[in-house]
Amino acid sequence: MRRHRFGPPSLIVSDVDGTLVDSDDTVRSLTRRTLATAADRGVPFVLATGRPPRWIDEIARQLPHATYAVCANGAIVYDIVHDSILHASTLSTDALAELAEAARRELPGCGLAAERVGDPGEDAASPTFVADPGYEHAWLNPDHIEVGDDEVIAAPAVKLLIRASSMTSGEMAARMRAAVDGRAAITFSTDNGLIEIAQPGIDKSSGLRMLADIASLPTDAVVAFGDMPNDVEMLTWAAHGVAMANAHPAARAAADEVTTSNDDEGVGRVLARWFV
Repeated sequence: MRRHRFGPPSLIVSDVDGTLVDSDDTVRSLTRRTLATAADRGVPFVLATGRPPRWIDEIARQLPHATYAVCANGAIVYDIVHDSILHASTLSTDALAELAEAARRELPGCGLAAERVGDPGEDAASPTFVADPGYEHAWLNPDHIEVGDDEVIAAPAVKLLIRASSMTSGEMAARMRAAVDGRAAITFSTDNGLIEIAQPGIDKSSGLRMLADIASLPTDAVVAFGDMPNDVEMLTWAAHGVAMANAHPAARAAADEVTTSNDDEGVGRVLARWFV
């Protein structure tokens, strides 16, 4: 963990699950209040998440001043206000086929799913998230469409998801990194047997840099909040990276400081230093 003097920020960036929202998917009052004050003072706020665009609305409704999101761990740059995708980095069908073969070899019995770009305006049963019959959803709100094994990799996707509930995500990621040898970006946002694979070089920091170029956002004094390995590059890239008390050790090591947990308004407590 690094430490240095910082503040106030010129741009605020936050992961969503395990960071910005509490265990009930709620942005609590102190966090809402400090973000509203920051917006009044002209400091932009960006969501940076593994979620796809269709899962952003429930958060944006609580934070009307959130105008942009970096989704799918950096593969999608999304304009929340206009419900439009500004940029997407996709894995080709050839790359997906190679990754699927490696996954089935290195992680026998795993299930595969693919997140495609799709239309942000589609409903929760969107066919943009397709999975093979062996895929066990890792969340409580499954919204994938079951397809045949070959159909999962039949169209370009922003990320390939691999599920093996009998393993930890860390163990899965280590095996796949050795197998693909830098030909893909591998990360995880939960340690319950789910990893996510994207194009090489794609992570939340790359998505944020792309968004900053598109929307002319300031990057001289970024504060970023996160809790999992898929936040590491973002926390390192930011001028001031903040990990939650509930964070994975990798996120803690990448951060400049550790705040309280997502259930104890860690984001709001840090922002209150400047935006009260």
